[in-house]
Amino acid sequence: MTPFAGRFSGQFAVVTGGASGIGLAVAERLAAEGARVSGWDISASALEAAAGVLAHRVVMDQSDEAAVALATASTLREFGQIDVLVVSAGITGPNAPLADYPTEAWRKVMDVNVNGTFYVNRAVVPHMVARKYGRIVNLASVAGKDGNPNAAAYSASKAAVICLTKSLGKELARSGISVNVVTPAAVRTAIFDQMSKAHIDFMLSKIPAGRFGTVEENAALIAWLASAECSFSTGAVFDISGGRSTY
Repeated sequence: MTPFAGRFSGQFAVVTGGASGIGLAVAERLAAEGARVSGWDISASALEAAAGVLAHRVVMDQSDEAAVALATASTLREFGQIDVLVVSAGITGPNAPLADYPTEAWRKVMDVNVNGTFYVNRAVVPHMVARKYGRIVNLASVAGKDGNPNAAAYSASKAAVICLTKSLGKELARSGISVNVVTPAAVRTAIFDQMSKAHIDFMLSKIPAGRFGTVEENAALIAWLASAECSFSTGAVFDISGGRSTY
């Protein structure tokens, strides 16, 4: 797939979870199209491995509000502005029936996926508003629309990300900032290591295309949503599900 050369020339992007999986694929795509990318990730070693792609790196946990503030300040010192924000960091939590779901695991999933998305969006939005331009793409999941069994925390957290995005998109609809959310079906990344084989097989069985999506396919969609071309879609949900979502 050939990137659109120069589409992000002169722009500066933040990608959380930018050192692996979909986040790294997005960082690679944006950088290939001219952006300078700051990767925010909890893994120092993964960030180091991605140094050839990332112009700026911050080791941080997006569920830590103070860490998000420090990462934002560091990025603004380095770049001077943030034109694009992609919130890709997230965790699945364990697979278990609700009655057996560990309370601490529930809290952790909500802290990373919901609170973390809120903290990052809230930290970056004022800088975009001041410049009257910005593109925000949050990552959710079709699980946030369907509700996967034995994945109550993950499903509920991604439903919250969808509605957070819709709300913020409406708030900023006249500001020059678009805010959209992508809802992939399962993509084979390191996040699969957090899931049981039975759950992985269940997810695959639900995809009419008969395969998992790729990080590159997700990055291509996200790159369009992050571009200036995406000027009238906001507060919207974009499926990339191999036909799983039918509504």
